[in-house]
Amino acid sequence: MKQSVLNIGTLGHVDHGKTTIVGALTGMWTDRHSESIKRNMTIKLGYADTIIKKCNGCTGPEAYTVGDKCQGCEGNPEPLMRISILDAPGHETLMATAIAGANIINAILFVIAANEPCPMQQTKEHLMVINLLGIKHAIVIQSKVDIVGKEAAAKHYNQIKEFLKGSVIEDAPIIPVVASKGINIDVLLEKITELPKPEHDSNADPIMYIARSFDVNRPGAKPGSLKGGVVGGTIIRGKIKLGDEVEIRPGIRIIGKSKKETYKPVKTKVSGISNGEIQLEEAYPGGLIGLSTEIDPYFTKADGLVGNLLGKPGKLPEVLTTITLKYHSLKRSDLQEHGVSENEPMILSIGTLTVVGYVKSAKRDTIKLDLKHPVCAEKGSKIAIMRNVSQRWKLTGYGISE
Repeated sequence: MKQSVLNIGTLGHVDHGKTTIVGALTGMWTDRHSESIKRNMTIKLGYADTIIKKCNGCTGPEAYTVGDKCQGCEGNPEPLMRISILDAPGHETLMATAIAGANIINAILFVIAANEPCPMQQTKEHLMVINLLGIKHAIVIQSKVDIVGKEAAAKHYNQIKEFLKGSVIEDAPIIPVVASKGINIDVLLEKITELPKPEHDSNADPIMYIARSFDVNRPGAKPGSLKGGVVGGTIIRGKIKLGDEVEIRPGIRIIGKSKKETYKPVKTKVSGISNGEIQLEEAYPGGLIGLSTEIDPYFTKADGLVGNLLGKPGKLPEVLTTITLKYHSLKRSDLQEHGVSENEPMILSIGTLTVVGYVKSAKRDTIKLDLKHPVCAEKGSKIAIMRNVSQRWKLTGYGISE
């Protein structure tokens, strides 16, 4: 089995059952997984891989499983495709983390529970993220249908249809699921296999968003046995091969004698490539990829390089400490958004990085911000923006970097 072909994200209101659904698909609960069940997969987003299998002796949804036996005929299904699943936090205070995760996914599992009216506030905000980032490939999961009656479930289904009207996922399939009992998981798996796969442009200069980084060495390891730091993330274009020299920007944080913080781009060699437990010779877009490097693990531990870009030396975008954006307001009916003011703090989601910026100037729809942390971002990047409205951070719009 080769590397994962898709990064699939989960979004939805807190406690609507996202993590339980991921557990049914993968056999692991990503909220526990993200708390370091496996040291080499510790990221702020919950993360798990799974292999979808298909029984050649059966037809329809019952042919699809993640288990070792076919549910229909007890036959031995064959591996069909491998996927990576990211479980984004549902709570609005963690919306920036959800957006950072959404920036590296190919499709969405949008979970909406049948035991609450649709839409709930966080469900609205997550649909805003989907629309803002233009994620057109989605499957809507109507969860917890077992705790409401048939009439209530049908009414809720129609609420979902109405809620999605006019959005980029208006035509997404809606699948009722009871994850705890495995009901319709096979239907969900079949729909996942029908999602479009990202295209591979092998000739493009590679760029990888770093979504996690860590130190795989055990405490007390002898100097001669120490391994270099590991970074993980998603390749958005090009390919990365074993032995490639790569550069990471903005790079490692250096604190000088005066306590001033600076960042230094770092070049290193790719000494290993993995997708879960699979070791690879080269990697393309699709799935979460881990790269072993020769970087001092001090700099990669505890997600120290999250938000960086990795690519060919000299081919990455310039590092910015100020950024100019064309601002587009979402014009939310539930918020009274005031005009942008000088020195106002904003939370920006740039690729996999969440960073605070302070407004330096604002003229019409153009905003210039001083960044608390340098970023490496391509021109034309779509950047989600959160503002402090009535003492709460809210997603208010997006900016296009100039």
